[in-house]
Amino acid sequence: MSYTSLAALTARFGEEMLVQLTDHLTVPTGAIGMATVGDVLVSTDAVVDAALAVRYRLPLVAVPAVVAEIALAIAIYKLHRSEPEAKIGKDYDQALKDLDAIAKGTRRLDLAGIEPEGSGSGGVIATDRSRDFTPGNLRGFV
Repeated sequence: MSYTSLAALTARFGEEMLVQLTDHLTVPTGAIGMATVGDVLVSTDAVVDAALAVRYRLPLVAVPAVVAEIALAIAIYKLHRSEPEAKIGKDYDQALKDLDAIAKGTRRLDLAGIEPEGSGSGGVIATDRSRDFTPGNLRGFV
């Protein structure tokens, strides 16, 4: 399952921008370079999967809106061959921070997560040892 798509990229950034970013043929065709977009979408999915796999079962049944937004920011950044405009760079940096927060568990998605491994014990373990401080040996101090 892809976290974003050509349709989502086109809706957000426009066909003209995508043509400028992906039409790399010697004789430009004036069309979106589908192979370039496909490669970037695969790369974007790999980045998102690496972060989500720490906390969530993959593949996701449904893509949460926040993950789709993160994927859009990463994909458009990756489509740039040179330095993108400041807004795209800022959105990319924020997307990576969001992925890091999701991986660390400080930002949660409404998805089934991976259950933490248990220690095998079901409760509290108490040890019975001699007490260092008793009313008898503290006499005169309290």
